[in-house]
Order: sequence, then C-alpha cells, then structure tokens
Amino acid sequence: MSASIILHASDGHSLSAYVARPASQPIAGLVIIQEIFGVNAHIRSVADGFANDGFLGVAPALFDRIKPGIELGYEGADVQTAMSLIPKIDVEKAVIDVAAAIDYAAKATGKKVGVVGYCFGGSVAWLAATRLHPAAAVGYYGGQIGKYAAETPNCPVMLHFGRQDAHIPPTVAEAVHAAHPDVEIHWFDAGHAFNCDARASYNAAAAHLARERTVAFFKKQLA
Repeated sequence: MSASIILHASDGHSLSAYVARPASQPIAGLVIIQEIFGVNAHIRSVADGFANDGFLGVAPALFDRIKPGIELGYEGADVQTAMSLIPKIDVEKAVIDVAAAIDYAAKATGKKVGVVGYCFGGSVAWLAATRLHPAAAVGYYGGQIGKYAAETPNCPVMLHFGRQDAHIPPTVAEAVHAAHPDVEIHWFDAGHAFNCDARASYNAAAAHLARERTVAFFKKQLA
C-alpha cells in the first residue's frame, strides 16, 4: 500500500513524501533519499521494493523547497532540467527535510529508522548519518561524500561505488576509509547510477548484489 503525505520540517517548511507500507507489521522504518530527478517513478519503485522486504519506506520530496512536484526522467530536456537544479539545492535544508522523514517513520513504526540514498541522495545519506541520528545509513555513489569525509557518523554506514564511475574518483571512498576505517565500503564493476533500471548505466548484477547487501545490513542494524 502506498500514499502521499505531508511532512513538516523543524524550520516550518512543509514537503510531500511518498510512503510505501509493507503488507504486515514493519520491521523498521526506512527513508529513501532521491537522486537529482526528484521522487520519480524509479524512486517510488525503490520504496515499494523495500516495503516488499518488510520496511516502511518514506521518500521525502527534497526539491519541494525549489518547486513542489518536481519529477523528472533520465533523457533529453529532463536531464538538463535536473542539472539546472543542482545550484539551487541547499544541502543543509535537505538534511532538515530528511530529519522530518526520519521522525515520521519512527512515529509511524515505533521502531528504528535507517536512511538510504542514491547519487545526490547518497551524499545526503552520509550527512544524515553524521548530523542526525538514524540507526543505520547506506549511500549509493554519493559524489559529494568526500567533501564531508571528516565528519563522524553517528551510526553504522555502508557505501556502494562503481569502479567505472566517471563522475566519482576513487579518492572519495579513499578519504572516507582513511578517516573512518569501520565504514563498510563496497566496490562494483559498474558505472554511475548502476542501481537505476531506468538508465542506460543500469547494471543488473551490481544492483542485485548491492541491494542484497543493503537489505541484509538494514535487517541486522534495524531489527
């Protein structure tokens, strides 16, 4: 079962969120943090997938601060629109919005909450781990994580990167490993956005293995 709700951030901002509910009592809550394409069909499907695994999935619309209802595809003009949004993103406020989603998931389940993010969302997931207090965090190919590698996570963290990712140099993961050897980092023979089955860079084998590890990690840390 899925629904659209309104979240209320601590600074007074209201934003929408997609909620995917499991068929039975949730194992835990899980906040799914979007790419730069908004809470689109792919991100909703990711939330649905986690709900099928027993989690209450909450995907906050972080672009509502720029313009409500942004939902983009991965080709043509939509890509240009997505790129144009990057300078408008306030990462500090994105973290505030993720906090609202964590609070909602915690209250809705009465259980622990984790965060998982992809691309832009992967970087925000790292900041959620260092600046908020989720019970666990997973970041997929977060290109900006290196800028914040010195920040210390407040929870167990798992990170996924592709060896053929032309957008993220190995130094990003190396900076995290040097500062935090306990952070679990996985490398895949894949490019950027290998988890997104709506993109040409999708790598089924890497996506399956990364997801398998992610679900096992969350079940261990959140159960």
